[in-house]
Amino acid sequence: MQAIDNQPRLRWWSHAWRYALMLAVSGLAWFEVAKWQWENHRWWFWTDLGLGLAGLVIVAWRRRFPLAVATVLNATSFVSWTSAGPATLALVSLATRRRWREILPVGLLALVAGFVLESYNPINSDTLAFTVPFILAIVAVTVGWGMYIGSRRELLATLHERARSAEAEQAARVTQARTAERGRIAREMHDVLAHRISLVTMHAGALTYREDLTAEEMRATAGVIQEASHQALVELRDVLGLLRDDTGDASPERPQPSAADLPALLAEAAGTGMRIQTDELVELDGIPDTIGRTLYRIVQESLTNARKHAPNTLITVLVTGSPSAGLLVQVTNPLEVGTVGADAPESGLGLIGLAERAALVGGRMTHRITPGREFLVEAWLPWPA
Repeated sequence: MQAIDNQPRLRWWSHAWRYALMLAVSGLAWFEVAKWQWENHRWWFWTDLGLGLAGLVIVAWRRRFPLAVATVLNATSFVSWTSAGPATLALVSLATRRRWREILPVGLLALVAGFVLESYNPINSDTLAFTVPFILAIVAVTVGWGMYIGSRRELLATLHERARSAEAEQAARVTQARTAERGRIAREMHDVLAHRISLVTMHAGALTYREDLTAEEMRATAGVIQEASHQALVELRDVLGLLRDDTGDASPERPQPSAADLPALLAEAAGTGMRIQTDELVELDGIPDTIGRTLYRIVQESLTNARKHAPNTLITVLVTGSPSAGLLVQVTNPLEVGTVGADAPESGLGLIGLAERAALVGGRMTHRITPGREFLVEAWLPWPA
């Protein structure tokens, strides 16, 4: 298997000790032979020294051209003892790549070069029984050390990559959680404020366009606007408290509405002048809080939409179902051609938020216009037994 090439960047001291080690290896290999060359074949002395110096220069390109540099330097070891240091470093560097198709031929070349060089060593008095195992051991240690370094580099690179991946995944999870929290706060803010602001819009429109209101009716309408505005500010303060690090007295964790609060919601809407018909409501006390909260928000948003877009129509609220079978919610109102007052903005975010709420608890929600020209909001929510 081909290993990953993970060559770290070397600083000046890393280069310094490597060159010092090369000089030491070359000096030990050439020390005794150099004297003989100087006394008997001075041309060989200068040739050996020149090849060694050239090897110190060529070895600097061992990372860019590892196979070529290792091959050339080990080939010069056939005639040069001073090339021992650069050839050894080049073979170690090549072995760190852990590619056997490169290591085997160059390692074999180093073995042959060592045997040939020692065969005509003028001062060698060792027998083949010592020389052959010694050269084999040197090449094996060189290759093994290089492969160990390469394996360690690959392990460190893998750990660093895993750490970077873990950090990226953690950042993605944080971003996803932040986005989900923002979406939850946006849904909560929309559901809470749209209900109150629609009351203010409807009654303010009545004050603007109705000229036959008595002083008592005007005061009553203004009172509804005042109360709805006050409740909108209170609920906005509660929702914004979720965004603070220190909630202080914002009380963001106030009790959330449940299915048991649905009759009060319908009574409040009817008290503001809406016409609401509840054909059938199941027993609401046994509905779990999570499902009940979603039920409450669906009905609340449906009433808000009807108040904005069809304020003078009859709204029908139907809640049926049973444990295990699930909870079916249907809110319908006839379409109206014109509305009183200024047109309300049509964002569609409320219905999107309702669909998200229903999906979060394992249910589903749809809205459509029926053949009878009625706007229908229908949702099914799970109701565990």
